[in-house]
Amino acid sequence: MTDMTAPVPPDAPPPDANLFAETYTPLTAHEATVEANRCLYCFDAPCLQACPTHIDIPTFIRKISTGNLRGSARTILEANFLGGTCARVCPVQELCEGACVLNAEEKPIQIGRLQRYAVDHVQERGVQLFQPGTPTGHSVAVVGSGPAGLSAAAELAKLGHAVTLLEKRELGGGLSTYGIIVLREPVEVSLREVEAVRALGVDVQTNREVSSRADLDALLAEHGAVVLAVGLGAVPAMGMPGEEHVTDGLQFIEDSKVSADTLHVGQRVAVIGAGNTAIDAATIARRHGADVTMVYRRTEAEMTAYRHEYEFALHEGIRYQFLTQPVSVVTEGDRVTGLECVKMVLGVPDASGRPSPRPLPGSGFVIPCDQVITAIGQEKPALAVELGLGLENGYIAVDDAMQTSLPRVYAGGDCVRARGTASTVMAVQDGKYAAAAIHQQLAQKEAAHG
Repeated sequence: MTDMTAPVPPDAPPPDANLFAETYTPLTAHEATVEANRCLYCFDAPCLQACPTHIDIPTFIRKISTGNLRGSARTILEANFLGGTCARVCPVQELCEGACVLNAEEKPIQIGRLQRYAVDHVQERGVQLFQPGTPTGHSVAVVGSGPAGLSAAAELAKLGHAVTLLEKRELGGGLSTYGIIVLREPVEVSLREVEAVRALGVDVQTNREVSSRADLDALLAEHGAVVLAVGLGAVPAMGMPGEEHVTDGLQFIEDSKVSADTLHVGQRVAVIGAGNTAIDAATIARRHGADVTMVYRRTEAEMTAYRHEYEFALHEGIRYQFLTQPVSVVTEGDRVTGLECVKMVLGVPDASGRPSPRPLPGSGFVIPCDQVITAIGQEKPALAVELGLGLENGYIAVDDAMQTSLPRVYAGGDCVRARGTASTVMAVQDGKYAAAAIHQQLAQKEAAHG
């Protein structure tokens, strides 16, 4: 049988002593100027078209080259209010940098790092580039303060609407605060964006959960419209023996960000899954000195993680065990000692279009480990059913204006991502679309009433 275990590269670095440093250091003023001057400032810039929020990339880079960082940041944030987060977490290799014309002959412009340079310049100094719009007399409630919610709230406030932003957690920022590892985005970056929304006059109320149709009806009675940006649920159960001893990947990442002192990391860790979240969880464990093996039932070709993330993990010294399906967690008392697995073979494509894996009889084996982390996606938004919303493949169904099946109720972000890839930048664009549609709806209502 072919060994589908990815080897550890001989040049894999030891665990990083500084566990809390971003992977990419900030550009210096000199580095940013040199990089900005490499840009060709294309008239029909393919990078701009590749950006889901359509940031005017040539313009913001040109402003960096002339030292106008405030103007550069304004250009970015006008199109994407979460420009600081997206500069760090966007898959730029797949989007703007991947479309850069310089790919053909040399390396592309470092658009993400330049964007971070400009946005951090103003946000670290507390500079407010935008003001609330002239009051319209209308109010909107936004449920959820992740990227879609923050984006919608900011755009609505700039248009002059009174916005109340409800967040069930103690901190705002959603996945940016709790679910993206520090190596990519420190907590303070996402919290700066929450404060920037507050500076626009948005009433941000934490520890406020909407959990029933009665809660939604109360919001609709008080506000002209409601935006649901509620994200997704927990990592789903796998239904295997010993699962009560498994660590939830999202909780593991959250603990590494907001409860680092109590984070438990084993010495030999098995991570189930092959998406970006699984890689993030594996990276945390590896940086804490663990021997890490990622377990995936298909092959490298079917992974949902981006290619550059896969290669990053290999460079960290993380092993991959492909064509492997976990079947139970092996324990001695309350102590995990291994992950029992079977080998898989690929068959005909399933509903996802990927080859369906099936177990190979008699191929059982055990991966020795003292911690098992699962990161196999997230459950669909259960709140949608509770609120009586129309669904599409389990996600909240919306039209082109981001309106749900209920009048005056809009939604955006991961909770509506029935098609395409869920990402921070797409959530930001959803928020912009919803805000524009609500603004139009409220203006039409006002005109109809004379």
